[in-house]
Amino acid sequence: MKTVVRISLLAACCALLPEIAHAEWQAVEKIESYAVSGESGAELYASIGERGPRAGDKGSAIAHTNFRLTWSRKYENQGNACTLVSAKPKLVITYTIPKPAGKLPDAVARNWENFIAGIRRHEAVHGEMIREMVKSIETATVGLSVPDDPKCTKIRAEMTKRLSELSQTQRQRSRDFDRTELSEGGNIHQLILALVNGV
Repeated sequence: MKTVVRISLLAACCALLPEIAHAEWQAVEKIESYAVSGESGAELYASIGERGPRAGDKGSAIAHTNFRLTWSRKYENQGNACTLVSAKPKLVITYTIPKPAGKLPDAVARNWENFIAGIRRHEAVHGEMIREMVKSIETATVGLSVPDDPKCTKIRAEMTKRLSELSQTQRQRSRDFDRTELSEGGNIHQLILALVNGV
């Protein structure tokens, strides 16, 4: 009889707590291209400089990774506290990469394939950093509870603060990665040299 009472009390206590749910999700990945022209590696790279996606005040980039992130969130009140009990992200990652407008000479085509494969690998790292940021947002916010917040307004302000910090961290990681890859001897630098020089 005592065992039954204990189980009943435990069940009653658990029923008072919000159920925290970590949603399963997958990012949607899209690839967009912009046309470049030329019949040599040097001409193709010059065309990238003319037509590539803008990178702020630093001119054109070879490729670019962007994302759109929205959330479906569920809040629950427990007394006067507000708790985020679930948050399901919808993440769309878009890679923009160059694509030759016409058929390339065989030797140039082989060099281009090596070049663009390396660019894709580089951009995939940016995509993975974005996914890691979203997972960090889940960890930092799902289960978050703010007392004295019956209308769930304070919790949104706290979440905005946490999301901003995580976003800034992701952007800094991305900038640091680009700096390393583009530096002399870095992977992107080597890819450019091989394309332009026809190695």
